[in-house]
Amino acid sequence: MPAARPAWSDDDIEAFRDLARSFFEKECAPNEERWAEQQHVDREVWTKAGQLGLLCPSIPEEYGGGGGTFAHEAVVAEEQVRANAGSLGTAVHSTIIAHYLLNYGTEDQKHRWLPKLASGELVSAIAMTEPGTGSDLQSVQTKAIRDGNQYVIDGSKTFISNGLQAELIIVVAKTDPDDSAAGISLIVVETEGLEGFARGRVLKKIGQHGQDTAELFFSGVRVPTDNLLGGVEGQGFIQLMQQLQQERLVLAVAGVATMEMAVSETIKYTKDRHAFGKPVFNFQNTKFVLAEAATKAKIARVFIDDCITKHLVGELDIPTASMAKWWITQTQCDIADECLQLFGGYGYMQEYPISKVWTDSRIQKIYGGTNEIMKEIISRFL
Repeated sequence: MPAARPAWSDDDIEAFRDLARSFFEKECAPNEERWAEQQHVDREVWTKAGQLGLLCPSIPEEYGGGGGTFAHEAVVAEEQVRANAGSLGTAVHSTIIAHYLLNYGTEDQKHRWLPKLASGELVSAIAMTEPGTGSDLQSVQTKAIRDGNQYVIDGSKTFISNGLQAELIIVVAKTDPDDSAAGISLIVVETEGLEGFARGRVLKKIGQHGQDTAELFFSGVRVPTDNLLGGVEGQGFIQLMQQLQQERLVLAVAGVATMEMAVSETIKYTKDRHAFGKPVFNFQNTKFVLAEAATKAKIARVFIDDCITKHLVGELDIPTASMAKWWITQTQCDIADECLQLFGGYGYMQEYPISKVWTDSRIQKIYGGTNEIMKEIISRFL
């Protein structure tokens, strides 16, 4: 049940939507099963996406991007979900990391890295989480100690999306180990031929099998001080907090699209599938479950469209973004579970798209800040 054209869209954005839909349906969806088995996408798919202008669509043209807005990012997220082709980590690469560089990078840094992200020449990741540190970013143990005109980085990171293929990684590290938030800086690491840098195993997850999620290790890694994002130490925590709102918003966008896709697929299945001599849809329980799910999806759509509209004009506040992230991802998981139940035993089979929806949805309540953290943030504004 795809939504009608939202108020934040226009003809240009809808044309871009058609391009994104075609790409994910033709270049990604047919490969999802193979990518799940190998635990990563083919490297060349990044280049193909870059050639079509699907990477960094909201980055200004002067830095190699598409010159669009968050609306273009939202379209990519929605069409990726509707194709059930979530392996390519475009949201991390384009919607999140590119905007760290755009918003905080020096002019030299922006011209140096953003065009390569937009073309797909570089795949990017952000290394926040550590084995003993999840949502508590102030407690990161990775250190980046200045030595002349270089930083020496030591530490380890885990659960890093795009970690296997990333050639440019923003590392959250302590440039002042004796301080908490004020000691954090973001260091950009270019991995090619980098001594002391190593990738660990690609982690096996219960969902999102084709999205590479890896461990990263830094042992005496040396990078130029010019790679300090923004050129000023101690700004990392503030930079993270400001950009996390857009990250949480794009997760919510994907959550709404997932709800709509799950309901649509389940309506189709229950009308085709027969039991006791009639379509499964005709049973009162089926109709009531789907009526509730469709209502929740509609409410979520109205909410997310309002959030996008506000974000486009700089009016989306922190508590509302946090509300969107927790409520939409929770509802996404609820609907995925309810819809899978209506498929019966077939819902548990990997050949049916609803099973992938169900397993892929679960992480939404965890990454980008757990839903418990979202409620804590919201409560501070009450």
